[in-house]
Amino acid sequence: MHRLHCTITLFSILFTVVLSAQKKPNVVVILVDDLGLGDVSYYRKAHSDTIIVETPAIDALAENGAVFTNAHAPAALCAPSRYAIMTGNHCYRSDAPWGVWGSYEKSPIKKNQLTLAKLMKQSGYQTAFFGKWHIGGDFLRKDDPNTIYRGPRNKPELDVDIRKIVGGGPRYQGFDYALSFQAGIQDVPYAIYENSVFKPITRNSEITFISQAKMDKIGVKLDKAEGLGDSNWNPHDMGPLLVKKAMDYIDANAHKDKPFFMYYSALAVHLPHTPTDELNGIKIAGTTPSKHLDLVKELDVQIQMLIDTLKKQGIYDDTIIMLTSDNGGLLRKNTLKSGHRPSDIYRGGKNQAYEGGNRVPFIISWNNHFKHQINESPVLGLDIMATLAELNHIEISADQALDSSSLLPLLENETQVLDRVIYTQSGTGKEVMLIKDGSKLILQVDKSDKSNHTQTPIALYNLKDNPGELEAQNLITKAQYQPKIKKLATLYHTTRKSGRPTTFRF
Repeated sequence: MHRLHCTITLFSILFTVVLSAQKKPNVVVILVDDLGLGDVSYYRKAHSDTIIVETPAIDALAENGAVFTNAHAPAALCAPSRYAIMTGNHCYRSDAPWGVWGSYEKSPIKKNQLTLAKLMKQSGYQTAFFGKWHIGGDFLRKDDPNTIYRGPRNKPELDVDIRKIVGGGPRYQGFDYALSFQAGIQDVPYAIYENSVFKPITRNSEITFISQAKMDKIGVKLDKAEGLGDSNWNPHDMGPLLVKKAMDYIDANAHKDKPFFMYYSALAVHLPHTPTDELNGIKIAGTTPSKHLDLVKELDVQIQMLIDTLKKQGIYDDTIIMLTSDNGGLLRKNTLKSGHRPSDIYRGGKNQAYEGGNRVPFIISWNNHFKHQINESPVLGLDIMATLAELNHIEISADQALDSSSLLPLLENETQVLDRVIYTQSGTGKEVMLIKDGSKLILQVDKSDKSNHTQTPIALYNLKDNPGELEAQNLITKAQYQPKIKKLATLYHTTRKSGRPTTFRF
């Protein structure tokens, strides 16, 4: 172990010397909303010849980089995962471990907490955020400009001044520039913010009440509440608007002295499923068996547009691209009827404790630097933080990014394999999952215990055998497995109490 540690340390020193001798690479992190493992045709082709929708742009990234086939989102729902990926901390370390669901709720990110943007700024990057935030924020009250609005979510919230984000948004977490949607296209406010300020969609835009009746006129079924927004709000147009603004940013910043870090938080493929008619000369709406899959296609076109812009500027070879999803795939009736499997071979989907709820695509590509590989090591979306830190030879302090581990040694040496405990959580069902050496323990959190300290083992699955029938047989009551259940439960409690809970060995 000591010899291996020395080898990794020597590798880090050599990589640092090489990186120091050249300009640092640009970094683009693409976080997709609700993209399942089986939504990417590269992954799906490993298990099936039935490909309903091709994703050529994402597939090309996979063919040119590291493809992680045992990657997990920190949670099976978007908001808690977004906190974890942004900070490198497991969801349970926040004040809202099961999610910050309201745009007008306090952000779980503390003022002194490291974020991806703060890390990259430390390393000399210009930083930019594009897309869905969904990690809370502060707005003022309409009737009292000195008071932060907090209100109930069981009725339309009309007492909030949505003209400006005054705290908690991306500009307050280290991003130099931000074009943000506080809750994507799924919830209030139905508006765009540029550098925390309401950005009118058109010249005649006004802040108004977005009702379902108003959305009916443009064929949109609201996913969440009615509420305040831009009078010209049309979610069909938001994906194209987002990618074009990101392309403009690349064009404007491609050759500046500082490299750029772009966090592209896609609006697709979350509800409401509102694909655009056409993007980049490619017909989108109505070209697949469901609007959901139309959005998968639109997402892939967006990613191709970003790649084409990098190539046009001559910086594709100087840019690292990381792509993953905030949770597992959506199980929609029309999509499943077509034969498409958003979760690939895995059981369940978004919000669930089964593997389909948090197994996600995870691809890291750097042309001419990282060799193509298919890596089965267990990894998490929150590992992006430590990976970028090691890439830029920044040592993260002991009280920050407690659960993030660098994947850089894997990217440079595809023969490396990890031995690691994977800790994830479900969504509204409030289950936590612990995976070690192919055994998966699911614990039910007592929903009446706000401390989340009371858990009961409810399922044990063997993920190694019969891959086509994963999680088909619950072993929790089998006598021969009781020692393993006890061992995993003990490991779970040890993991939560530890300052750095990940068991991470090469």
